[in-house]
Amino acid sequence: MLDVYADRWALITGASSGIGAEFARRLAARGMHLVLTSRREQLLRELAEELHRRHGTRCEIFVGNLSAPEYPRQLAAEIVSRGISIELLVNNAGIGLVAEVENTDLDRICEMTRLNIGALTELTYLFLPEMLRRRHGAIINVASVTAFQPVAYMGAYAAGKAYILHFSEALWAEARDRGVTVTAFCPGTTRTEFFDSAGVGGWLRKHRSQSVEQVVKSALKGLEKRRQFTVPGWRNYLISLLVRLLPRRTVVIESMKYFRPVSRRDGSGGGDQ
Repeated sequence: MLDVYADRWALITGASSGIGAEFARRLAARGMHLVLTSRREQLLRELAEELHRRHGTRCEIFVGNLSAPEYPRQLAAEIVSRGISIELLVNNAGIGLVAEVENTDLDRICEMTRLNIGALTELTYLFLPEMLRRRHGAIINVASVTAFQPVAYMGAYAAGKAYILHFSEALWAEARDRGVTVTAFCPGTTRTEFFDSAGVGGWLRKHRSQSVEQVVKSALKGLEKRRQFTVPGWRNYLISLLVRLLPRRTVVIESMKYFRPVSRRDGSGGGDQ
């Protein structure tokens, strides 16, 4: 499926590092041209230069904050003004926060909601109708294995990922007979900067994790198979099944042990991507 995307354009949000940068590398290797956006201009330029040098990829760079209410539509309008037709949208940009309620930064939570949910939804509705009209194209919405359960200390984050999963599955059903695939990608713990920015920098040293290469390879395989969602790794997939079989009360109470943030009381840490 992805081979037909050669010489077509993909838009990747949160492209400056981690999962987003790996999507860019793998899609460029398959012949796609890229629209890359994030807040970190230098990293975007370095990535664009790398991809052009290795694959001859054309890259358009847009520096901006997708949590700003006006930016998603500005981005879409600028892409259209440059005559670019988006064949594949990768909604990857997102942030997290691990904290007890009384220690939660409300501004950070509101920013997270606007980015993880609002910008993803807006970009999907900005680009999906044109894909449906021309009867080809695809969208990958990056969720998380936390989408399958409520998570203590990450309530807003996990709920947002559940939204992405359900939203994507609904659109998958609407689009699947019209030549377009919308899929939710639900990685587990992945070796990225997520944990540092979420306030749980020691998480990766204590828990099993996957590389960005592993998870993005799985995401693209799921897209090729036109799946409604993909969970990379057998262990993550089993977890996604188990939490749906156990009583919900048990699941959320157990999450308190696994995701407990650093606190003065016990000094433990937690987080998830």
